[in-house]
This record gives sequence, C-alpha cells and structure tokens, in this order.
Amino acid sequence: MRLAGALVLAGLLLAAGAGGAWTVQDWRYGRQLAEQARLHGEALSQLNLAAAARQRDEQDKRLALEQQLQASDQTHYRVLSDVQRDQGRLRDRLATADLRLSVLLEATDSGSGCAVPATTTASGVVHGAARARLDPAHAQRIIGITNDGDQGLIALAACQAYARKVSTQK
Repeated sequence: MRLAGALVLAGLLLAAGAGGAWTVQDWRYGRQLAEQARLHGEALSQLNLAAAARQRDEQDKRLALEQQLQASDQTHYRVLSDVQRDQGRLRDRLATADLRLSVLLEATDSGSGCAVPATTTASGVVHGAARARLDPAHAQRIIGITNDGDQGLIALAACQAYARKVSTQK
C-alpha cells in the first residue's frame, strides 16, 4: 500500500510538474506571440503611412499636372481667339474694300497680257514687281482657308504641348 501510495504520489507530482511546465511554456510562448503581434502591427502601421505618403505625392503631382494643363488650355484659347479676331478684322477690311489682296505676276508670263516691266526705271511710276488684284470673293475664300489652317496649327501645337506634359509627368 505504501508502494501504491508512493506511486500515486509520484504520479501526482509528475502530473503537477508537467502541468507546471506547460504553464511556464504557455506564458513564454504567449509573450513571444504578443511581441510578434506588436511588431507586425508596427510594420503594418509603417506600411500604411508610407502608402498614404505615396498617395499624397501622386495626388500632388496630378494636381500640378491639372493646373499646368489648365494654364495650357487657357493659353491655347487665348491664341485661338486672337487669331480668330485678327481673321475677322481682315475679312471685314476685305469686305469694305479697305484692303485688297494682290498677287505677284511673273515677269515672263506672256499670258497675262500685261506689258508692265517687273523692274522700275528711273522715270516709271511702278514700284516693285507687277501685281494683280484679286476679286474680293476670292480673297474672302483665301482668308477662310488660311483661317482654317491657322486654327489647325494652333490645335496641333496645343495637342503636342498636352502630350509633352502628360508624357513627362509619368
């Protein structure tokens, strides 16, 4: 019986020792897990801060690009309206006969029926090369064509400026 009691007592001591070892191990691993969780939380926080800073930088770049493009659009609009205003004035002057368009005639052109010399002489009243006036309707059409060409060149320059700014920002 003593032997049985000693065995039972030894078994109880062994079980208590093993349970105590498990408890100590649980505390130790619990602290390690808590430390890992804290480090993981700090790493996530740093990543979030870095992502937020990167997002702010990208937003700032986008805002700067939008402002540059808006300024470019305003410049394009101003140039286009100036050219349209100048073309309108030119058309008005042509319509009121305040201004006449003329073309240079080739001095060797025998089909012109004009024997006016291209160079001036000391006693002549013609200054410069021979010129022929254009009909006002033809002059209006020419001004319309040049107006379309000017608008196309201005639009092309605006598109090129836009493409340059957008491509350099990326």
